[in-house]
Amino acid sequence: QVQLVESGGGLVQAGGSLRLSCVASGAGLTLPYYGIGWFRQVPGKRREGVSCIDRRDNSTDYADSVKGRFIISRDSAQNTVYLQMNDLKPEDTAVYYCAAVPVFSTAQVMCTAEGYGAMDYWGKGTLVNVSS
Repeated sequence: QVQLVESGGGLVQAGGSLRLSCVASGAGLTLPYYGIGWFRQVPGKRREGVSCIDRRDNSTDYADSVKGRFIISRDSAQNTVYLQMNDLKPEDTAVYYCAAVPVFSTAQVMCTAEGYGAMDYWGKGTLVNVSS
């Protein structure tokens, strides 16, 4: 069974850093051939696109709230996508999900509500809790 698995979440103080990982398990899901998005959700709120990377030239996009603090990257050899999160703030507290789509879309579109609605594969999420 193909699935995405997130890891790296946890409790951190404001100003700290975490690195989230998204790994594909199971046959047939080679992440370099997929657009990947990181999304986050707080209970009672809409899911928000945090950062996305496209499958063509690894162009990236970030939500305004995380620009300059978060970095999305791929390690094709490890079939993994990372989200490096620096200078974390209490408002970054959420469950973070990674998602994958095989059809090309720009990173900007993938990170919108339209984009996440088109994602084919989702992980179960990892909790990031930032204390003040």
